[in-house]
Amino acid sequence: MGIYLNPSNVLLRQDRKTKIFIDKSMIIAELNELIDSSEKFVCVSRPRRFGKSMAGNMISAYYSKGCDSRELFEDLKISATKDFETYLNKLNVIKFDLNAAYRNVKNKSNLVDFITDMIKDELKETFPSVKLHDEDTLPTAIMRVYAKTGETFVIIIDEYDVLVREQAESKLFNEYLEFLNGLFKNADLSPAISLAYLTGILPIVRDKIQSKLNLFTEYSMTDAGRFAEFVGFTAKETQDLCEQYAMDYEECKRWYDGYDLDYVKEIFSPRSVVSAMDRQRFGSYWTQTGSYEALKNYILLDFAGIRDDVVTMMGGGKVDVNVYKYLNTMTDFHSKDDVFTYLIHLGYLAYDRVNCQCYIPNSEIREQWAISVEYEDDYKPVIKLVNDSKALLDATIRKDEKAVAAALTEAHIRATNPLTYNNEASFQSAIGLAYFYANTKYTVIKELPTGDGYADLALIPYVPNIPAMIIELKNKKSAESAINQIMEKKYDDILEHYRGNLLFVGINYDPKTKKHQCKIEECVIE
Repeated sequence: MGIYLNPSNVLLRQDRKTKIFIDKSMIIAELNELIDSSEKFVCVSRPRRFGKSMAGNMISAYYSKGCDSRELFEDLKISATKDFETYLNKLNVIKFDLNAAYRNVKNKSNLVDFITDMIKDELKETFPSVKLHDEDTLPTAIMRVYAKTGETFVIIIDEYDVLVREQAESKLFNEYLEFLNGLFKNADLSPAISLAYLTGILPIVRDKIQSKLNLFTEYSMTDAGRFAEFVGFTAKETQDLCEQYAMDYEECKRWYDGYDLDYVKEIFSPRSVVSAMDRQRFGSYWTQTGSYEALKNYILLDFAGIRDDVVTMMGGGKVDVNVYKYLNTMTDFHSKDDVFTYLIHLGYLAYDRVNCQCYIPNSEIREQWAISVEYEDDYKPVIKLVNDSKALLDATIRKDEKAVAAALTEAHIRATNPLTYNNEASFQSAIGLAYFYANTKYTVIKELPTGDGYADLALIPYVPNIPAMIIELKNKKSAESAINQIMEKKYDDILEHYRGNLLFVGINYDPKTKKHQCKIEECVIE
């Protein structure tokens, strides 16, 4: 048992003792399928506090010869799979956290030598029959062990991208690239590696590093593939926790859901869900683990169209994004596509892979976006809408038609520019911002534009004693016609389980005068 070579299972043992532990052991079943295959090189990226280190601890404890982990896994899902016994504590594991090593080494320029020397010393102790030389590189040392003993290795590097994120000086960065090149782009060493598992926040840099790691298959927030269900908590896992801790699932979903990872449509922020269950209240937890400056600095970059797209997303809309142009660095930002792709990897945006669009995933993140632009001149009109949204919601609930019309007239002007004033998506964003505060009391459901209506909203309350709302908007017609259309439409799916007061809110606007009219009618669903 060593520090880097064949580590103990103490970290998994600690994880198992946490108050809330979700069984993600089937990630090992996915990796077992890749052992000793041409697909054995895996790079998994996900945002901070999304369980990267916990997954690495579990994988290491399962494969490592330095411990007996049977008791830790015998009640987990992986224990029922056919290959469970095949690899359980049967392989040599080399595991290190690059971020920890980078923080701990006094002279940063010696980072690669420090890691190499530490692992070589442990190889000498573990394989005394193998003659290792002081001048051997780590790849050479591993090859000598393999040639003499036939023993193979699982290599796990946590936070592999820390030098990219820290924008380390070029000499150290280039040494690190050569280190990776020697380990993973080495035909002689490849038979000695049964599995390589890299994890970080960013996918592999599509420049210098990519040529060193082009054997790796990437799984990221834009394409999580077979590892999608292990990125965060699934809907079923979150529902079970809400039931166990007597917390409202729908509100939990509103706060922390929203990450669409291809075939897994609902992924929740794990740090936030655990914190909410533990504290017995919903709030912003994941965003408190980092500075809002990380978001703000990129939103404010001067790229064409970025402000309008930010406004659209803050209003609940989606915007087109090309995630394939970004080089996965911290310096090469050439367009809003690069910025939005980076924010997807950080978790501040979610990605709709089918439609190639990004959006703000949930209420927790939406609050952070509002904080990030609160004092910026370009966003002052937007923030005023956010701040005024409580008054608009109150006016709607008390059926003050004039106040609602006036507020929406102002919102439409403030949230759009003259060129996009009559654009349907821009109008939807304006309405979403105008009712920003509604997210604290309602589940807001947006429908696609239909017929001559511009934006239909359904607001379903999750707090007592306030009415549900259906909002219909018209262009160059009348508020009455909007009300009539609401009544003609079928909202059975949206209101299937709702009982209580319901407001029909009809809005009409004139694109020439830019004036809005409002009519509100109330009914009761028994």
